[in-house]
Amino acid sequence: MLIALIVLIVLAVLAGLALMLSYNRLVRQRNLVRESWRQIDVELQRRYDVIPNLVETVKAFAAQERQVLVAVIEARNNAEAVRQQPGAGAAAQARAEGELQRTVGGLFAVAEAYPDLKSNQNFLALQTQLAETEDRVASGRRYYNAVVRDLNTRVEAFPSNVVANSFGFRPEEYFEVDDPTARGPVQVDFSGGGTALPPAGRPPLPPAP
Repeated sequence: MLIALIVLIVLAVLAGLALMLSYNRLVRQRNLVRESWRQIDVELQRRYDVIPNLVETVKAFAAQERQVLVAVIEARNNAEAVRQQPGAGAAAQARAEGELQRTVGGLFAVAEAYPDLKSNQNFLALQTQLAETEDRVASGRRYYNAVVRDLNTRVEAFPSNVVANSFGFRPEEYFEVDDPTARGPVQVDFSGGGTALPPAGRPPLPPAP
């Protein structure tokens, strides 16, 4: 009887240790997902900051392309609205970012028809800033999706799924933009002169060198 009791105690201790280790791994992986998403969020903000200045630069040379310019600003504002929506998730953000990338691509296509715009130093600097931001978003997206995959595997695989279900861990969404992320709406004045207004409470961005 004593031996059986000791065996049961040892098994209980081992089970408790396994439960604790599994729970701690899930917490660590969930924190990695959240931290990697915050890094993406920073880069999306940089993208949202560059786009209004880019639109204003294009407008100075191609104001008649109003439909394209408005589409870019609307897509940018929509992406920010999704970003601020509680519980929207990475998949919804990815769809909004895909539309934003599509409209920005259309903006650069328009620029091809305006040689003076293509050679403008401010336009070139903003184009470079946007390209660098896109690279950082892509890099962040790869890392985010990798840590999401690791978390989801642990949440779904046995026996860690027992711990995950018991403590409310759920699979996370991937951030996958199909088409190859601002603190408020941006207004563009097409009546001439003027610049894109920054979101409330934020100072205007200085022109790129």
